[in-house]
Amino acid sequence: MEYPKRFANLPVATWPRLRGLLDAVQPGGDPINMTIGDPQHPMPPFLADAMAAQIAGFGGYPNNDGAPALLDAISRWLNRRYGVTVATNEIMALNGTREGLYNASMALCPEVKNGQTPVILTPNPFYQVYAVAALSVGAEPVYLPATADTGHLPDFGAVPADVLDRTAIAYICSPANPQGAVATEDYWRNLITLAEKHDFKIFADECYSEIYRGIPPVGALQVAQAMGADPERVVIFHSLSKRSNLAGLRSAFCASGPKNIAAIRALRAYAGAPLPGPIQAVSALVWDDEDHVIASRALYAEKFDIADRIFGNVPGYTSPEAGFFLWLPVPDGEEAALTLWSLTGVRTLPGAYLSRDVSGFNPGAGFIRVALCGPKSDVERGLTRLRDTLYQ
Repeated sequence: MEYPKRFANLPVATWPRLRGLLDAVQPGGDPINMTIGDPQHPMPPFLADAMAAQIAGFGGYPNNDGAPALLDAISRWLNRRYGVTVATNEIMALNGTREGLYNASMALCPEVKNGQTPVILTPNPFYQVYAVAALSVGAEPVYLPATADTGHLPDFGAVPADVLDRTAIAYICSPANPQGAVATEDYWRNLITLAEKHDFKIFADECYSEIYRGIPPVGALQVAQAMGADPERVVIFHSLSKRSNLAGLRSAFCASGPKNIAAIRALRAYAGAPLPGPIQAVSALVWDDEDHVIASRALYAEKFDIADRIFGNVPGYTSPEAGFFLWLPVPDGEEAALTLWSLTGVRTLPGAYLSRDVSGFNPGAGFIRVALCGPKSDVERGLTRLRDTLYQ
């Protein structure tokens, strides 16, 4: 039998790869899982009653584009959070941002750009769906290092002009996963200006936008509207997974110009799975409530203070601006993760599993990613074991 070769060179996916590294080894202490970004803060207190009141909705087919009440709630939230005006026909409800980040490329990436194979630009390290989306549409993925030298965000200005002329889409995550770096207004302005000049779209993955320290991160659509950019230039992606500690709800959205959203909706009508009706109804209530978000953000701030206290004297430690990960420098990420697990029971993720080798260089190889999602007591114990094992 013949099988497609477009995915033949994909490495083993992140989590099976991690299990292959660690699961054959017994933990050296009571396990503390600090790998996956699985929020464990309290869910919105009204969620259970609200879901119970909507239970009959599972008996009917859901709205493909998003129920009017949900789209209205998202539009209100975007206006409160970013001061932008987004009509409901410029919003699409999603089954999590991963679905949207993938299918938006399917809907919006042209087969040819300036007579050549299109390019999709991707930060490196990155959320792995970006690469699979590029391969699925027959585009050439180009990985841009996001290192300390570039402020842990990709330097799009360093991309050669001939590559930019072939670029159809540029993915960017701000706040960045895994480094916690935040794109400034100037950064967004420069990227949008570049996109206007070379005619490509920006896919702004902003799902960590509500977990920050101090000033709320500026948004891509916020800057684009202020600049008067083409409304189709930017597509933003947001989720309740991190903002509201509802990863299992799989409730998210994308927003852009009406032409982009119409194309995404049209593809979903053929090949997608709409968000279930009761989840749409509950999601509208969650987007309208900020109290639970403020409480959760305060808990993360306390955990970042713990991390700063524990790692403050560790050479190379960078206190993240936002998100809920630490990106810790080590000589070798796989060796560090295996050592931690076997000696202490602390489970972390090698940074190379989030990156690609480019010209023999993997920008994640000298790091481990550590999630601060668990209770404060577990975070403090886990980080203390980590410091004492790797940095003493």
